[in-house]
Amino acid sequence: MKSCLIVDDSKVIRMVAKKILQELGFSTAEAEDGQKALEHCQRELPDAVLLDWNMPVMNGLEFLNALRKLPGGDRPIVVLCSTENDIDHIQEAITEGANEYIMKPFDSEILQTKFSQVGLL
Repeated sequence: MKSCLIVDDSKVIRMVAKKILQELGFSTAEAEDGQKALEHCQRELPDAVLLDWNMPVMNGLEFLNALRKLPGGDRPIVVLCSTENDIDHIQEAITEGANEYIMKPFDSEILQTKFSQVGLL
């Protein structure tokens, strides 16, 4: 079973994402900010990370940079999600190491499509 770390400061978003991802066959773990997500990844790297951009403590891009520097940190597929939908934000996310980008709010169909596009399904 593939694993996905859900990183978002919104408990509701984490709950919705967890339900969708478990229905798609993923085991899930959660973190409410980038620092807690990094600590999780230092213990155990997931196959995928569903990552919010705007969070307290450590934002999504800061986490992404730190993740990619960990041993094996290039392996997890990172799907960044945000309410920011302009091309500059999307390009910045991809340049910083995200594999894909989705807009909030997302639903099961969007997650399934993006996770298929990056080879997770």
